[in-house]
Amino acid sequence: MPSTYAPFSRKSAFVTEIVIIIGLALFPLFVPLPYRVNIFLSWEGAYRISQGQVPYRDFGLPLGYGFWIVPALFFKIFGPQLVTLVKAQVFMNILAGISFRSILKSLDVKPVIRILSVLLFVLSYSFFNFWPWYNQTVIVYELVGLAFLFRFLMGPQGRVKFLHLFLAALFTFLSFFTKQDGGGLALLLSLALLTYNSLNQKRLWDVPLFVAFYGIVAAIFIGPFIHYGFGYWFNHGQAPHNSRLSLYDIVSEVLYQSQWIKFYIVMMVIVLLPAFKQFKAYWQDRQAMLFTLLTLGILAESAIFQVTSYTPPDNNIFFHAFAFAFIASRLVDQLHIDLSRKPAFAGAALLVLLWWSGTFWKYMDKVTSRLLPHDESVNKLPALHADTSFAAFEPMVSKTGENVVSRNNYMIEWDTTDVPTSKWVFSDLKAFKGIYMPPQTVEGMRKLMDMPVVKNNKGHLKVLNMTELTPLAAEMPYTPETGSDSPLWYHLGVGMFNKQLSVFTQKVRNQYYDVVLYEYAPENNNFFPFALRYELEAHYKKADVFLAPRRPTHAIIEVYVKE
Repeated sequence: MPSTYAPFSRKSAFVTEIVIIIGLALFPLFVPLPYRVNIFLSWEGAYRISQGQVPYRDFGLPLGYGFWIVPALFFKIFGPQLVTLVKAQVFMNILAGISFRSILKSLDVKPVIRILSVLLFVLSYSFFNFWPWYNQTVIVYELVGLAFLFRFLMGPQGRVKFLHLFLAALFTFLSFFTKQDGGGLALLLSLALLTYNSLNQKRLWDVPLFVAFYGIVAAIFIGPFIHYGFGYWFNHGQAPHNSRLSLYDIVSEVLYQSQWIKFYIVMMVIVLLPAFKQFKAYWQDRQAMLFTLLTLGILAESAIFQVTSYTPPDNNIFFHAFAFAFIASRLVDQLHIDLSRKPAFAGAALLVLLWWSGTFWKYMDKVTSRLLPHDESVNKLPALHADTSFAAFEPMVSKTGENVVSRNNYMIEWDTTDVPTSKWVFSDLKAFKGIYMPPQTVEGMRKLMDMPVVKNNKGHLKVLNMTELTPLAAEMPYTPETGSDSPLWYHLGVGMFNKQLSVFTQKVRNQYYDVVLYEYAPENNNFFPFALRYELEAHYKKADVFLAPRRPTHAIIEVYVKE
């Protein structure tokens, strides 16, 4: 066989996929990382559970605790440092990649297409997810559940298939017990796939058995917490929670935005045109139909998920690799494209890398910016205060003396508090090891640790920490408050409600706490309750103020002590 032909063997395809999945997943362990906005919540839940606290009994949360299971386990193994969360996410990214590969293998996707799809999945979804977040974990659990479901549908027969179905139900429930919207959609997709399979195979017990397994798992996970206010905390649309499911918002988002989702749907219709002419035959092709239903279901899920889970704005892009795998599989057959040739496969891989170059360019840019000539002077415009006179503003000029206006400076930056990440520094505190933050934040934490009230009451402090610096619990140290009315986080209307606010208000009025750390983020709607800040100003002494670890730096952390 000529050297230009190198069809992937089963072994070489497996090795290539595993190298891609594990190799790129390990990348964040070797680069310094900035403090991630909102990562305080991941740390807090994992820390509490790793310390033996019980969800709903010792702290309330409007979700299930599925998201914190892996981070808490990693805290037990590696310790409660922020960098441990990165290690936990490495594991989750590997799990996601292997699950995605397993789904395509069960659907008998050609090895070359599968490798390209795995590469796309890693680049488009998991590579830049360095930190664990529930809106990503819910999808990872779904992928694991789907992997086991497809082993049940397409894998070996015998008793082992019932184990696969049980594991599919287990991880599909864990998806729901991580985030209700994504997990609920995962359940609907699984039921749709099982329903088609039952009709195709004339086997009616698939759906009832899956539902029974799902119910058993749910009872095991939920039953012990029924008496701890689970019905109040778990958000399924009841008061005081607000539902995020809005048909108008979904339709509006799909029609006004969602360009990639609509593009993939159009492409699916085009590549399925030949199948529509022989629909009965296509309906009987179980493998093709399951692949079609899976891809359409993933696209529908992502269209809804982007509305119900709107932060971060790109948390629904798990659909790219599924759509690519389906469309590429159809096109390769219909256009008789031979991707087993070395040049063809290399070209296809380079196109995928070019397509998603943005995920790795920011790391390469640190090198190329030094090699390729470019004018850096436009990045050095001074920031202005609101009361600064424009007459005092000295514009940046070129070598010829002309005013420079470019894509980097055509807008004047008014935020004088912004600290570029290039100027962030590391903290000496163990819990923050390896994570860099604004120097003002690091200095503020140092001054906090040196305060007499902290140094003289180690282990006995009563602290209310309404900030993103939750790892201070392991450093000061103090024990986070417990109780069925103690929320895991303090976003009013999301993580806590008026009932909890009134409890905190009374404690502040009674000066119950030795130290209160409050983050004032005026541009975020009650991210930490504004009303409590007024009570703190009235009943406590403000001892210090420093920048919060986020960009843009529009938030500050205030330190309050007793008068």
